[in-house]
Amino acid sequence: MPTVDTSASPSAGALTRAARGLTEVFAPAVLATALPIVIGVHAGRTAPAGLAWGLLASVFSAIIPYAMIWYGVRRGRLSDRHIGVREQRTKPLALGLVSVMVGLALLGLFGAPRELIALVVALFVGGLVATVINHFWKLSVHAGVAAGSMVVLTLAFGPALLATVIVVAAVGWSRVRLRDHTTWQVVAGTVIDVVVTGLVFGFLR
Repeated sequence: MPTVDTSASPSAGALTRAARGLTEVFAPAVLATALPIVIGVHAGRTAPAGLAWGLLASVFSAIIPYAMIWYGVRRGRLSDRHIGVREQRTKPLALGLVSVMVGLALLGLFGAPRELIALVVALFVGGLVATVINHFWKLSVHAGVAAGSMVVLTLAFGPALLATVIVVAAVGWSRVRLRDHTTWQVVAGTVIDVVVTGLVFGFLR
């Protein structure tokens, strides 16, 4: 992963530390784990049932895919847990999609709430688009997942959740600040995921 020189001034160092904090707190793994649980509880007939559905979705949509990434890092096959090297992204992203498909099949088979299934389908389609694009160009997955999460929360809970656009902007800024992405890579990731998630989740829910 590219490093950032924080020695120029204390304020520059503080900004870089803030950017790293945002990148970790709102990482795709974190959002993709939490969002199915939120939607599961929201859509379930009871809170415990919704929580169980959400946890099942999280296991296949986030925990297993990111466990595979962690394993790849430990084995030295991947540069870091954010897969900063574009050429290394295709295989783990593709394996992650297989995990999402398995989870989706289980959710459908056992009658999960429609809104949760819509979310997992949106995650799959968004991941598929990201995998294709990242084969040629280093799209910002951080920005995309943050933007997609904003769309899902807004559609599920109402316009007040548009305020989460602040988080999307902060995540995008952090990726550029850390020089992991260009501004255009962040903008592209944001726009693509807003469109894909809005169409898929909005239609299927």
